[in-house]
Amino acid sequence: MKPSTDRQAAHKDVTVNRRARHDYFIEESFEAGLVLTGSEVKSLRAGKVQLKDSYGHIKSGELWLFNAHISEYGPSAQFGHDPVRSRKLLMHKREIERLVGKVKEKGLTLVPLRIYFKHGRAKLELGLGRGKKLYDKRESIKERETRREMDRAMKR
Repeated sequence: MKPSTDRQAAHKDVTVNRRARHDYFIEESFEAGLVLTGSEVKSLRAGKVQLKDSYGHIKSGELWLFNAHISEYGPSAQFGHDPVRSRKLLMHKREIERLVGKVKEKGLTLVPLRIYFKHGRAKLELGLGRGKKLYDKRESIKERETRREMDRAMKR
């Protein structure tokens, strides 16, 4: 297994939900497979997907992804798919049960962080997130700005 710093280089990222890290403290992340149709895979490969308002939910022991927008693939638009349909996520039953416990117990949310291809299969990185308050967001922005200023000073 490659170190986490090489994660971006090891897998081809299709999309990253930058808003998730702004709105939530991500405590843990998990990898899940996606159940997709052929035209959805083609759209993913073309990079036509948005995770902006999407979220994960556990329904009757199964993990689902809601509100993820995968655009229709042009050549198959006639037989295409619903862009915002709910999609089943694949994880081991023990992992899902563990997630159920954490979401109910601690009040955490399942937030999609990114979609990528691993060995030719579409994967979704889900994060257990705790919502940030407005002052937490301001603090994060302030830290980022100071880091940038320090980097600029080091370059000079």
